[in-house]
Amino acid sequence: MKKNLSLAVLTVASATSLWACDLCAVYSANESRGELGRGFSAGVAEQFTHFGTMQQDGQKVPNDAQQHLNSSISQLMVRYNFHEHFGVQFNLPVIHRSFVRPDGFANDSGTVTGIGEVSLLGRFSVLRDDAQNVTYTWNILGGVKLPTGDTRRLHEEVDELTAPPQPPGAPESGIHGHDLALGSGSVDGIVGTSIFARYKHVFLSANAQYAIRTKGDFDYEYANDLTWAGGPGVYLVLENEWTLAVQLNVSGEYKPRDTFEGATADDTGVTAVYLGPELSVSWTEKLSAEIGADFPVSIKNTALQAVVDYRLRAGVTWRF
Repeated sequence: MKKNLSLAVLTVASATSLWACDLCAVYSANESRGELGRGFSAGVAEQFTHFGTMQQDGQKVPNDAQQHLNSSISQLMVRYNFHEHFGVQFNLPVIHRSFVRPDGFANDSGTVTGIGEVSLLGRFSVLRDDAQNVTYTWNILGGVKLPTGDTRRLHEEVDELTAPPQPPGAPESGIHGHDLALGSGSVDGIVGTSIFARYKHVFLSANAQYAIRTKGDFDYEYANDLTWAGGPGVYLVLENEWTLAVQLNVSGEYKPRDTFEGATADDTGVTAVYLGPELSVSWTEKLSAEIGADFPVSIKNTALQAVVDYRLRAGVTWRF
């Protein structure tokens, strides 16, 4: 029973996949609860995000050019637990993005697809107790993200410095090279923590992660990024063979503005809060899966940006 309880709840860290690159998918795979016992587990996590609303300094503005961005991040994960309290995990993101944005009075559309930036994470369980009626865990994690993603789209930031002015009256693009790049070209640090507490059929989970960015290609540096998620939930089924749980997930992100060639990039800051349901299921000690959706409650951005309309998440983990 107690192993099933820990596998049942899939605590998914929420970050906007665009603003935080592929890190949000790193955390989705990381929290898929294949943590108990020694040995290997593997999984896949998918996050689809639709950006179709234009905001100027936190206020909605008309989207006359119908510009939008669809971002899909499929995260492949392999974990090895040396001990119940310590494990390591390797993450490989595969990213696909399609977009439509204005270029003068015409539209520029296209796709970008490829491998994102891989990461290697370590997890240490500070506290853990699994009893019949009470369960609680406290984990900390840390690791590194490596510059394996394609950064060619970041060169658009350089091109914009020398591009001729747009025709008078032409709509401004809210989708830029830093939004489309598959990587940053930087080696970044990742630190975080997560908690889970249960009393009988009621539980509460929460997690937070902080990405420590360094300067990457084209003298561009993404800002450090704080993401968090959590909320209350209840087990609808709590059996020895399988469990079914539903959770109200509150999530958010705080990211200040990026730096480009030593100056602040105005259209890159965001503070966002999301709310949505999450459903998770486990079967014996082997399989755990989750599906969820996030809808924006508040998004405060800087300058003109395409912001999130909704986000869909799913993940599956199998323990060998």
